[in-house]
Amino acid sequence: MIAEGLPADEILLMEEERASATLNSIGDGVISTDPAGKVTYLNPVAERLTGWSCQEAFGRSLVSVFNVVDECSRALVSNRLDVVTPHDQATGSARNAILTRRDGIEVPIENSIAPIHDRYARLTGAVIVFRDVTAARARECLLSLRVQHDVLTDLPNRLLLADRLEHAIAQARRRGTQVAVLFIDLDGFKDVNDSLGHAVGDRLLQEVAKRLKSAVRESDTVGRLGGDEFVIVLSEIDHPQSVARQADKIRAVLAASPHAIGPQKLSIESSIGMSFFPEDGLDATSLVNCADMAMYVAKRSGRNARRSFGVDARLAVSERRGLSDAASFAPEGSELSLHQRVTAHSSVEESLR
Repeated sequence: MIAEGLPADEILLMEEERASATLNSIGDGVISTDPAGKVTYLNPVAERLTGWSCQEAFGRSLVSVFNVVDECSRALVSNRLDVVTPHDQATGSARNAILTRRDGIEVPIENSIAPIHDRYARLTGAVIVFRDVTAARARECLLSLRVQHDVLTDLPNRLLLADRLEHAIAQARRRGTQVAVLFIDLDGFKDVNDSLGHAVGDRLLQEVAKRLKSAVRESDTVGRLGGDEFVIVLSEIDHPQSVARQADKIRAVLAASPHAIGPQKLSIESSIGMSFFPEDGLDATSLVNCADMAMYVAKRSGRNARRSFGVDARLAVSERRGLSDAASFAPEGSELSLHQRVTAHSSVEESLR
């Protein structure tokens, strides 16, 4: 409590010292300006984050000291007083705000700006409060990766795979090109799990994931749906024959040499189903379903084989169940979803017996 009877100027000095001590002790950066937007103060945190000392920054324009852009658009984020004064309240920054320090280093931040008024409600400047959110952004990024990637193999999971496939379809639609989907199932994988245990099976899946990634281009996507089922999205293909060659290459890569899992040497083969945009489907769900059905045809034909939906699966189904039943598998206008695959599997297997 300020002692009574002190001169007014001494009381004012004590208040200023208290305010300065408070600003210097908080964990956020604080910058204040005059009504013209010239910097009048930086606390120590603001000095560290901007690279400017309070003395050097004094009298400079706010944007030269506090240079903030949107991370995505790289557009300058406005910190002008005329943005906040009409509403007379604090205004938060864009979510992806990036502060460019004096030395050029970029720091992700969260910040707000608010007008300052004196006791007579006259505008005397603005105060900007901001903080470094590098660690928070890193945690968000890690969480996003975990949500979109398979925990065991670190491959894109069903969610990210669908997004990648839809993106490839949209790009192919604009460019008038094709997209292929390969649905891969490991032959005899259940026997590995049953005889050697799930730990060995998991290691085998990790090795398979590595080989699959090595067999495709950087622009292609390898994902895992679950179990021993993998999906590969081949974007901007030049001809269906090149996809067939790619499928044969993948089968060869997986079977080329035994997978060393501890003391075990495991050989694995695969069955692959293929579908094509736009011939077999116009959306991600239809293409994955069609490739899945084609893979089951490959399984029933003796395993360690590849089949395409358009030529092999549709023909096999139509021969055994009639054209009317085959039409039910047509992708155009199909509303099949991935959770309906169990029903589709049973129908195809029955038709191929």
